Amino acid sequence: MIDPRPLFLMPIVLVVVLAAAALLPLPAAAAEEAAAAKVSLELYYESLCPYCSRFMVNRLAGIFEDGLIDAVDLRLVPYGNARVGSNGDISCQDVHFRFIYCVEDLVVKRQYKSWDSCFQKLGLDPKPVTECYKNEKGHKLELKYANQTDALVPPHRYVPWVVVDGQPLLEDYENFEAYICKAYKGTSPPKVCEGLVHPPMALETVAARNGVTYNSGGIKLATAEDERRDSKIKMRLPDDDN
Repeated sequence: MIDPRPLFLMPIVLVVVLAAAALLPLPAAAAEEAAAAKVSLELYYESLCPYCSRFMVNRLAGIFEDGLIDAVDLRLVPYGNARVGSNGDISCQDVHFRFIYCVEDLVVKRQYKSWDSCFQKLGLDPKPVTECYKNEKGHKLELKYANQTDALVPPHRYVPWVVVDGQPLLEDYENFEAYICKAYKGTSPPKVCEGLVHPPMALETVAARNGVTYNSGGIKLATAEDERRDSKIKMRLPDDDN
């Protein structure tokens, strides 16, 4: 049986290991203006969830390709439908973004045992990551994300659970870019927003059509239309030749 624990903790560990490299300082005034205009985008998900993996690989990665990431304050919370037992143990129902993309892409392809190949692809030293998820620090980080997930209002009912500026998108989560464009507060909206139609309906009326994994363990299958609409996004890695 494949041990899911490394995959379960990878996104948490990578956020810690790579965060310092991602924070490039801006002039104070420019930083304040940019921060004020950005839209909060939160993704609550769990590892090995096929619908979470498909959403991250085929949808979320797109904001890095079309430039919408510049208008977004992205937060990934890798906990999803896990449970914390009375003794503090974590069990799950079944890991910075490029690494997560790499791992989740392998999940989509069902190449679970190849997850550690992402270290070589991205030129990362696996030692600090593996040490983190093997010791108490990784466990504490996961408990932190557990508390954040459990504090959601309204509570999440399934994963992926997408929240834009505090508003859960429910089963219309694949339309998240349109919600971001509608909520953008800056004077110059990202170019990609020009081609998006703002959501015309109240979220309560959205029909159930997207693939999700429910807390209870039930699975809602994606429709054939959803499968045809998915266009695989190629995220170029450092050692890619194509």
